[in-house]
Amino acid sequence: MKIAVMPGDGIGKEVTEQAVRVLRAVMGAHAAMELVEAPVGQAGVDAAGDPLPVQTREIADKADAILFGSAGVPGDEAIEYMMRPGASLLRLRKQLDLFANFRPAVMFQDLIGASTLKPEVVQGLDLMILRELTGDIYFGEPRGVHRNAKGEREGINTMRYNESEIRRIGHVAFQTARLRRHKVCSVDKANVLDTMQLWREVMTEVSREYPDVELTHLFVDAAAMQLMRDPRQFDVIVTGNIFGDILSDAAAMLTGSIGMLPSASMSYGKKGLYEPVHGTAPDIAGKDVANPLASILSMAMMLRYSFGLQEKADQVEVAVRKVLAQGLRTADIAQPGMRRVGTQEMGEAVLRAL
Repeated sequence: MKIAVMPGDGIGKEVTEQAVRVLRAVMGAHAAMELVEAPVGQAGVDAAGDPLPVQTREIADKADAILFGSAGVPGDEAIEYMMRPGASLLRLRKQLDLFANFRPAVMFQDLIGASTLKPEVVQGLDLMILRELTGDIYFGEPRGVHRNAKGEREGINTMRYNESEIRRIGHVAFQTARLRRHKVCSVDKANVLDTMQLWREVMTEVSREYPDVELTHLFVDAAAMQLMRDPRQFDVIVTGNIFGDILSDAAAMLTGSIGMLPSASMSYGKKGLYEPVHGTAPDIAGKDVANPLASILSMAMMLRYSFGLQEKADQVEVAVRKVLAQGLRTADIAQPGMRRVGTQEMGEAVLRAL
């Protein structure tokens, strides 16, 4: 098992450290496992003058899986794109063709009070948001800021999808639904965007190859409303890059905190990048208050998806559930009467439960 570890910036370093500790514990001292750490984001700039240094790219290419923390710094958006610490993740996704981003949103029974929604709305929630990750407005050309004919600054980003990009994420969505509850909801904005009209047409065509899976369509604004109103109606939501980015963060709050959501970004085969959905959170970095559970759960997804170690992944997830049942809470999921702990202590609690 060759695993590239990229803690990155902000709280990424703290939460990844706990995930690695749990990984070593669940695999045991004699596991055939090689962990190679590589700088990324601002850490890459500091180490080699590039958010995604050549050495980091080479390590990523050789790895079976990547455990990623977070990347980015305040003021990121003012830096030229290729030198933005936060853009290192997008560059890495593109380099490895990690086009399918799995973002599960599961309601842990012991955290039901941490959600801002009524318990009867989120009770038993278990949905998967499948986000296309290497196309759309984040990568489309032309892009940039320039002066127009009137001398005004004008910003351009281009929403662009071709048929094959839509088709391949569609197949992943329907195959994923076959392992769950056989329902796919495709989210678009086909009423105003030509790109999304193509998206809807291709998704409908792909659905004919999966007659056992129900396909529905929603415009993205309606999907956002339904996520808040009745999230349990969804099984697999498949959508484009920008809509998936927004909807998955919204879904995080259904579960109580974005600090609880893991993710997996996959290409063809079993190679993947695993990261918590949250960002660098520079305001709390270094204060031992960040929630490491999303990073630990991302590592469990890595064991399951890239290495086929179902039992090991289950053990990690059961340990997390045990810790929550014991009433331990980081600040983001704190509830009255529960014991508040920091990043390190939460990691240690998962190790004990494991």
